[in-house]
Amino acid sequence: MKWLWTTPDLVAALHGRPIGNLPQGVTGISIDSRNIAPGEAFFAIKGDRVDGHDFASFAVANGAALLVVSEGKLPALGRLVTPMIVVPDVLQALVDLGCAARDRTAARIVAVTGSVGKTTTKEMLRQALSPSGSVHASVASFNNHWGVPLTLARMPETTDYGVFEIGMNHPGEIRPLVAMVRPHVAMITTIAPAHLGNFRDLEEIAAAKAEIFEGVVPGGHALLNRDNEQFAFLEKAAQAAGVSHVHSFGADPTAEFRLLDFIPSAEGGLLRAAVGGQTLEVPMGAPGRHIAENAVAVLGAVHLAGGDIEKAMAGLATMQAEKGRGRRYRLAKDGGWFTLIDESYNANPASMRATIALLRDAEPHGRGRRIAVLGDMLEMGEHSLLVHAGLAEPLLEAGIGDVWLGGPDMAALRDVLPEGVATEYRDTADALAAHALDAVQPGDVLVVKSSKGTGFSRIVAALLDKYPTFPEREREL
Repeated sequence: MKWLWTTPDLVAALHGRPIGNLPQGVTGISIDSRNIAPGEAFFAIKGDRVDGHDFASFAVANGAALLVVSEGKLPALGRLVTPMIVVPDVLQALVDLGCAARDRTAARIVAVTGSVGKTTTKEMLRQALSPSGSVHASVASFNNHWGVPLTLARMPETTDYGVFEIGMNHPGEIRPLVAMVRPHVAMITTIAPAHLGNFRDLEEIAAAKAEIFEGVVPGGHALLNRDNEQFAFLEKAAQAAGVSHVHSFGADPTAEFRLLDFIPSAEGGLLRAAVGGQTLEVPMGAPGRHIAENAVAVLGAVHLAGGDIEKAMAGLATMQAEKGRGRRYRLAKDGGWFTLIDESYNANPASMRATIALLRDAEPHGRGRRIAVLGDMLEMGEHSLLVHAGLAEPLLEAGIGDVWLGGPDMAALRDVLPEGVATEYRDTADALAAHALDAVQPGDVLVVKSSKGTGFSRIVAALLDKYPTFPEREREL
């Protein structure tokens, strides 16, 4: 049996008190009793809404090899006889285990933050580094106060490359996370007005993102977007934090890792980039210029982490967009098909503009339309109505003639779109889903874009439920 953690190492890392006949080790770490695998350790974390201790018996029923529980909750666990490690605080124990995992590995660590593109860039790094060695990376968007230590705790000792996404909604949240991760390369994808309701301005957002530099190991690297207006601020912040090497990526002629050209296609595109003294031509498996821009950053990070660039290029060629982050579906209707682009996971003004550009470059067929299905951008604070109305400019510049809107703040966009744009507005995602099911036509390209909390993923789900996938064979005829 190959253990992720031997029990002696686990007990030592947690500074815990063992109870019962503990196994020799555990094969994994879980905080979710519903999907724990047999042989894993269940950490009974108390969250804002639920307490993992209430689900300890379910974790045992699903195969948990041992439980990590709080001393104060021990009496409430009743007659459970499963082996346990008792600690003062379970979340802190998970942090301690994550730090122990970081201490024991010789992996090269890359950490990614930014207002837009963190998860996509993290997945691109996973793909690009995998041909160079074993890669351990965050699952989904595990980028917060429990996601980062959980990802660290799950990292095998023999990992060659670790890739970590680090997120924040408020100042001060990145600092403790990057102190655990201690990256060799810290990347900031871009600074944009995300979570603007929690910050005064873009420079305050940049200052919060710049906390990532504080955890960079001695001799490490910062990788910054040269095209972003906050570049100079971030460069100074990295130097002030003692980062030895500050690098840049982007289309700017002075960028060290430079985007030379991008030729888009419906399913991807061709990227030309200058990396490490070479001019590279990289076929992209996912479409969009914003994806190509982040791909240049990924190639730069691979170079800085000592990965194989040629193999990384091949990895990017096979990449596909994630669910909710640009994944495409071709769905059958009335003897033809339409294209659905799922961007329903998150939204802010910068990512909205990137998605509108993606729709602009998409190719309808026959009499098909380009349709923007847009929901509210959350956490915009007092700026919300202004930034929603501001989407009219990129929509008109892209020539998008059909716009379907949902949510209270999207009414501001509805009110400024000219009569020449075929606009549909509904109060809720569910009402807009009903319209979309009836109004979509063969040949159309729909992109669904919103913040996660608006429920626009239900529009995607409704379309996928009603319309089957268009057969590959028929597409080619």
